[in-house]
Amino acid sequence: MANPRKPLRLNVGFLVNSPIGISRIFDFDAESMPAGDDLVLADFSGLAKISRTPQGLLVQGDFQGTIPLECARCLCEFLQRIHWDFTELYAFKQENVTDSGLMMTEDAHIDLQPLVREYALLEVPINPLCRLDCKGLCMECGENRNEVDCGHVMDQPNGTELLN
Repeated sequence: MANPRKPLRLNVGFLVNSPIGISRIFDFDAESMPAGDDLVLADFSGLAKISRTPQGLLVQGDFQGTIPLECARCLCEFLQRIHWDFTELYAFKQENVTDSGLMMTEDAHIDLQPLVREYALLEVPINPLCRLDCKGLCMECGENRNEVDCGHVMDQPNGTELLN
């Protein structure tokens, strides 16, 4: 059973000592999954397939979760569903280490939390939008134009004004 305080830390000792080609799938499903001190994924689910290779343990992860974001236009908080996958090698020997620098530990445990965090953060949009047609804030009075019509005329990018 996984440690409830570190649910992404896995004991893979049985795979380290298994023949090459053996693999195991680990399923994850949680209402809330901490992915570092500043990131908590809601409705977290996914799987990790870990396979024994001559060089180490190959981890193929496929995950999804929901994160709270702030809309770049209206500044309202909303929930964004993200999906990510990754393939990484936990090497047995230093000569087999890949660019990610992951090595198998002596206690035969691997912690997927840093990988889940890193790859999840890569999926966060640079300019998150609560919806594609978000009108944003009024540049005159600061009202959320999705919620109220403040009556101010907004300039269009080509210099003409919108009529209300």
